[in-house]
Amino acid sequence: MSKKLAAKASLIQLPPATPLVSAMPGTPGKPTTPATPGGAGASSAPPAASPTRAAPAAGGMPRAKTAPGSMAVFMVSQSAAVKEAEALRERLKAFDGAKPVHALDAQNVRPSRWANRHPHSFADPAFEALKADIASAGGNVQPVSVRPVQAPGGSAAAPEPATYELVYGHRRHRACLELGLPVQAMVVEMDDRALFETMERENRARKNLSAWEQGMMYRRALDEGLYPSQRKLAESLDVDVALVSKSLSLARLPDAVVAAFNSPLEIQFRWARPLAEALQKDPDGVLQRAASIRQEMPDRPSSAVLAALTGQSQPGVLNRSTPRHGVVEGEGGREARWLRDARGGFALKFTAGSLSEADQTELLAQVGRLLAKR
Repeated sequence: MSKKLAAKASLIQLPPATPLVSAMPGTPGKPTTPATPGGAGASSAPPAASPTRAAPAAGGMPRAKTAPGSMAVFMVSQSAAVKEAEALRERLKAFDGAKPVHALDAQNVRPSRWANRHPHSFADPAFEALKADIASAGGNVQPVSVRPVQAPGGSAAAPEPATYELVYGHRRHRACLELGLPVQAMVVEMDDRALFETMERENRARKNLSAWEQGMMYRRALDEGLYPSQRKLAESLDVDVALVSKSLSLARLPDAVVAAFNSPLEIQFRWARPLAEALQKDPDGVLQRAASIRQEMPDRPSSAVLAALTGQSQPGVLNRSTPRHGVVEGEGGREARWLRDARGGFALKFTAGSLSEADQTELLAQVGRLLAKR
């Protein structure tokens, strides 16, 4: 604003001047001219012109009579609006780069092709707690991320729903799916490699992926040619190549070895080396021990399974001192296997055809009598 306009604005904002005419006593509101030395009959003349300030316009804003004055009035009136606009711009900076969230039908969102969640991940107490939180909130408060994989089609009257692929948030999506709720999602465009890297970083940040699940994710990426080597994969994800190697070693364990554990989620990173060495030295022996563990150790601690697989103890010998299992043989190939677990439990299993129905009834009655003893 120029100095002249600033001065003009300051004059306009002053209170209006006092009127030059006043009401005579006894005649309120009626202006008269002042008496002249000529007496009462002297002729009166209109008062000389005197500079007055502009009268205030409606709303309290002065009305200017000249172009510069009008400009000054306009600038003064706009100053508050300018300040408000600046404040709004500052507040909007916090939303720069934000993506809109959409409520999608969970049925139209499919897991990623590199989904690394084992079915056990959707049956543990942590998932049930997540599901309860989403149910109480009426939906997932923290949105998942998806990418469109199929554009809407069909006719104008009945278009086909869009299909999306999860980038991350598989557990939240699964919870919404089971609850019959729409899933809150951010829709982004990205290629396969960007999807894989975003998913991996999100899961690693949450630290709730098991070692085996992490390895399966890396294995799929390499098997499908997303990366040419383990080193390139590690560089792209900014992780130690040794971690990638251990993860892949677990993911490439034989199915029989993985099945020896109650759940693959129990397999730990530090077990990659001893399991790999045992398989390299005696692959047939490890596979035989894995089959025995499934039959003879139904309630098997993961550390005991590792010891048995690597030959540190025999299946069924959990404390490496007292035998914990055995076989009672009968005639005609009939037999019964017994097993004691580390918690003091005892199991007795008969092969098919070893006992008739009458024998089974008699055995159960005998067990009842034993349990009734004090």
